[in-house]
Amino acid sequence: MPETLRILVADDEPGMRAGIARALRDFTVSLPDVNVDVCFEVEQAESGEQTLEKVAARPPHILLLDYKLPGISGLEVLDRLQAHRSEILTIMITAYASLDTAVSAIKRGAYDFLAKPFTPEELKITIRKTAGRLILAQQARKLAQEKRQVRFQLISVLAHELKAPLAAVEGYLRIIRDRSAGADEAAYRRMLERSLIRTEGMRKLIGDLLDMTRIESGRKRRDFADVDVADVARMAIETAMPEAVLRHIAIALDAEPPITMKADRGELEIILNNLVSNAVKYNRDGGSVRVAVRPEGGAVVVAVSDTGIGMTKDDAARLFGEFVRIKTEKTRDILGSGLGLSIVRKLAVLYGGDVSVTSEPDVGSTFTVVLREPVIPAVTP
Repeated sequence: MPETLRILVADDEPGMRAGIARALRDFTVSLPDVNVDVCFEVEQAESGEQTLEKVAARPPHILLLDYKLPGISGLEVLDRLQAHRSEILTIMITAYASLDTAVSAIKRGAYDFLAKPFTPEELKITIRKTAGRLILAQQARKLAQEKRQVRFQLISVLAHELKAPLAAVEGYLRIIRDRSAGADEAAYRRMLERSLIRTEGMRKLIGDLLDMTRIESGRKRRDFADVDVADVARMAIETAMPEAVLRHIAIALDAEPPITMKADRGELEIILNNLVSNAVKYNRDGGSVRVAVRPEGGAVVVAVSDTGIGMTKDDAARLFGEFVRIKTEKTRDILGSGLGLSIVRKLAVLYGGDVSVTSEPDVGSTFTVVLREPVIPAVTP
């Protein structure tokens, strides 16, 4: 669906107004850089006073303004439109073309200058350039607004996620400082352990947030080399093993190394560490985790299965969003940032792949990541 820009033609010659309207009636501008097509709706005004009335009632996007108008002149109209300068692009049209005239119009806020007589093609070239400038400005404003909204949401969520653990740590420290738990040293040790767990969760949140912003901003340095994905999986299992041993969770690796691909090893470590640690964290005591790595059709497929608490199809559908954590009675006490799987998906996309999940409540989940050659060969640090 093309976007429509409104054009107001202000000229005291009826033939000129009609000719411009006719030339632009079926004119369409394609802007492939922003994937937008533009068509035009033309209104007419025959005097400066009528121009100001129409602008006040319904501001156009583009104003084709005759330099010489009966009553209020084109330059006077420009002076009175100072408040709309950022919203309306004005093209001065006149038979009295001179450098001084052009400079005077530009100083008063005109965007461009079109000398009479001009051909329909010259008109279209000028309109095409002006429309491109308008659409790019609109896109920039929209992007800036979206960035402000995302930043606000990010700060709000971050404040919410940090508030509870900070309050808990503060509460524990006050009890320890005031010795409010009496002489029970075991109680104080438990409080210190809980405080350490809470601070570890906050550290993980901040680390995940930094990873996500570096990836999205393109400022993460990427060092590509031939990486054995099976070896990365083995290291991820070793990292998760201490918690798995405490909960009697068995972890098995199904891979025949080497399974190599061109990649940034640190990025593959983020993917595998997130998937394996989640498989342990959301598992049942005495359960199992299976990590499979295999080459498949020019890609490397990583599948991490667990015998954990699982989830519904509705929960699985929203799992890869930012700050998304599935909150149920069984996950209430499991700490997490809600960013890990979102980061996994962003990294998978950088390798021309994606991540998916199949899950069944109280049975378990399988996360599958497909990785191909990196689609971005280099990133500006």
